[in-house]
Amino acid sequence: MNTLLKTFPPILNQPLKMLIDGQWVSSQSGATLSVINPSNGQVIAQESLGGQVDVDLAVQAARRALDSGPWQKMRPSERTRLMLKLADTIEQNGDELAMLETLNTGKPLKMARAFDISMAAECLRYNAGWATKLHGETRNVSLPGEWHAFTLREPVGVVGLIVPWNVPLAMAVSKIAPAIAAGCTVVLKPAELTPLTALRLGELIQEVGFPAGVINMVTGLGHEAGQAIVSHPGIDKISFTGSTAVGKSILAAASGNLKRVALELGGKSPVFIFADADLERAMDAAARGIFGNTGQVCAAGSRLFVHKKVADRVIEGIAQRARQLKVASGLSPDAEMGPVISERQRERVLEYIASGREDGAEIVTGGEAIQGEGFFVQPTVIVNTHPRMKIVQEEIFGPVLSTQIFDDESLEQLAERGNDSIYGLSSSIWTRDLRTAHQMIRRLKAGNVRVNAAAALDFAMPFGGYKQSGWGRENGREGVEAYTELKSVAIDLN
Repeated sequence: MNTLLKTFPPILNQPLKMLIDGQWVSSQSGATLSVINPSNGQVIAQESLGGQVDVDLAVQAARRALDSGPWQKMRPSERTRLMLKLADTIEQNGDELAMLETLNTGKPLKMARAFDISMAAECLRYNAGWATKLHGETRNVSLPGEWHAFTLREPVGVVGLIVPWNVPLAMAVSKIAPAIAAGCTVVLKPAELTPLTALRLGELIQEVGFPAGVINMVTGLGHEAGQAIVSHPGIDKISFTGSTAVGKSILAAASGNLKRVALELGGKSPVFIFADADLERAMDAAARGIFGNTGQVCAAGSRLFVHKKVADRVIEGIAQRARQLKVASGLSPDAEMGPVISERQRERVLEYIASGREDGAEIVTGGEAIQGEGFFVQPTVIVNTHPRMKIVQEEIFGPVLSTQIFDDESLEQLAERGNDSIYGLSSSIWTRDLRTAHQMIRRLKAGNVRVNAAAALDFAMPFGGYKQSGWGRENGREGVEAYTELKSVAIDLN
């Protein structure tokens, strides 16, 4: 590891700074925070702890770029070319970015390279196309006389983007891309636990030629830098991905100037496996859906509902896959699952497992911390759960699957069990019966439904949740238009 860090990547050779108005600067306070590699608990960098003053400077820079800088005059096709160039540059630097992501999150390097980097580049390419396709339309009005009436779409303004620690690069890009496609300017706050790839992205943004002030990055703690962004009167919109509890606090803080708010929050997503499903595919998908990224995914399929006829086979099949997973440092060439992000998160996951035991649940496999350096938890499958258990109702954000069995109850009753949650982000249905699939689709209160599919994330499809899983949608046309204001214009031609 030490040999690796001496030669790669260069960003780790000095204290991390913030990007404000095209300049790399330390925080005004001079305070820093250690960045930890969760695979071994070692410090790998020092980041600046930004605060109110730093955020204010970033907002001023973004406002100047929006109102009077070259960004305001840049044609949509020029924004498209810059975004496509950034996508190419991300791919060209993919090995370095993947290494940074693995060092900072612990996720397996091969997965960071295959998923996180490619998703970031693809996100930019998809949204780049929208820069030239945002438009209003003429309207036929019924006013007396002769009128020319039409609508315009304009950038919402300066946007504050606050991203989580579980998929740092891809999440940063997924918020930046639609915002700049719409012509907005940005103040981004990476999660304090995982700033590395966002800051390296900032260097690439400068390299490809984005004007100063268009994209600014302030690192720091959520209750300081994040709070300053949310409450700043110069911010016109907030987009936040993270926990539901923090999302609720953002709503309160954003009320000062009634800024627009988009929230992609928690989930406790159900997976339904019917007796007629392709069980091998379903078991593989269910295992990947909860153990992928160590379960640290908002849409993770953390509640399994399986038909009684196949329950023993399915539960044991998923448990066997859990036992066979190679859990190791992300830098290990055969790693399939890495650590959770921090010691605090590991304690939280283990506390949930302990609460399940206390409530009468049974651990089929896993359930313990893995001894040694780093913050590792065994992939865990739990049976004999009931709907009121904490492990069934609350988002654990770790590699823990709770299971429930259903019999030949009505689809209405089964959907009610799946909907028995404050969340409504995602859901999965495994069946060969199209009638069953369509009836379940209509009854599930979730923003995203997958049928016989392990993953179906595509940037053309809007993503978001019902109930306390969030407000608004990301991706697709809806995700870009969310960064615009709609203006109605009527001209009296009489």
